[in-house]
Amino acid sequence: MSHFDVVCLRPKDDFLKVGVVPPQEFSIAYLSPTEPRLGEKIALARAVVIPAVGPKLPGSLFADSRVELVQVTGAGIDRLDADAMKALRIPVSNVPGGSSAAIAEYAVASASLLLRRLHWADGELRKGNYAGARAELVSNTPHGFDGMTVGVVGLGIIGMAVARSFHTMGCRIVYHDPAPRDPDLLDRLDAKSMSLDELLTVSDIVTLHVPLLPSTRMLLGAAQLGLMKQGAVLINAARGGIVDESALAEQLANGHLGGAAVDVFSSEPIGDDNPLILNSEKIGRKMLLTPHIAGITRQSWAQLFRTAWLNVQRVLQDGEPPMNRVV
Repeated sequence: MSHFDVVCLRPKDDFLKVGVVPPQEFSIAYLSPTEPRLGEKIALARAVVIPAVGPKLPGSLFADSRVELVQVTGAGIDRLDADAMKALRIPVSNVPGGSSAAIAEYAVASASLLLRRLHWADGELRKGNYAGARAELVSNTPHGFDGMTVGVVGLGIIGMAVARSFHTMGCRIVYHDPAPRDPDLLDRLDAKSMSLDELLTVSDIVTLHVPLLPSTRMLLGAAQLGLMKQGAVLINAARGGIVDESALAEQLANGHLGGAAVDVFSSEPIGDDNPLILNSEKIGRKMLLTPHIAGITRQSWAQLFRTAWLNVQRVLQDGEPPMNRVV
């Protein structure tokens, strides 16, 4: 079996189409996560490059290998068994914040679409209801951003970018995070720290930017969603499992929430049995579902991929310790 410097679990074309050429000094095998005998092929590589999103990769894939680095081309590492990687003493690095601008754009755009009911209006016009849709929107004048309160849950690099973008649109920023990343920026944004429950009760828009951890799993259940303001909008571009999808579907269907943009799901790809799909007829166009693409733009991918490959070069070529090591 051939030796490779790097096993990469995403297609080469992903890199080339955004103008990133993988280091030509390395021999690179581009493989699928379902590749037969994947563990044997990984065992012969010095580094493994993986997308942040995809099927779980058990620690056994990396046992008895000569791998010096697992490089994730995004921020999330939840498809890896962190405890196993730690026990195997294999460093894992991510690329924090490379998609922050893209996710901030997604959060602002989806919130505007839902607050102004543009998604609903599009559906009504497609049904031939121009006059009725216009009359409804004029009668119940939709909200813009100026003066709205945005609650940001999680203030890492991405959360800070989202807070900054909403502030630029004239919003008041409140946040929940015990250790925010940039206190000086928060001062400039005049942002206010709150408990999660308080944030939920005062925010017109709630946007989530926390990793999926035992402490954040089902962070927003039925009780928490019930605390949100009547007509408020929820945005989840973080990770599936942070929001109770059944409870969210109920709060949208009963009219308590004004809308929700959901980019991530408890199980991906999303199945027909997901509560948000099962209740989609009741929820109608108060819900925007997207396939885990909030952080994907050509610009964000180019930044993520360049940073990832530079780190691989740093370790394999220069013999330096990896940057952005998370395990």
